[in-house]
Amino acid sequence: MALARVVVFDGVSKDRMQEMQSEMEGGQPPEGFPNAELIALHDPEAERSMVIILLDSEEDYAKADEILNAMPTGDTPGKRSSVTKYDVAMRQQT
Repeated sequence: MALARVVVFDGVSKDRMQEMQSEMEGGQPPEGFPNAELIALHDPEAERSMVIILLDSEEDYAKADEILNAMPTGDTPGKRSSVTKYDVAMRQQT
């Protein structure tokens, strides 16, 4: 079963989001990071973003969680306000 790591950040300006996008498009994931799909949502008016990382297994989730928790706060979009683990109940592309 796939799992999702959902993180909400506050204080994320439009400029910071664009900066993060450029960094991520041109770079590689952290060493040892499992295969994953990342979705970043941004509400520029509220300066809030949500990052959803879809992972294939509990082992991948644990590895990703460990790596992401160890990242310096300057490498994140803003101030992390919550981290939640979800089961992916359905996934569909149309």
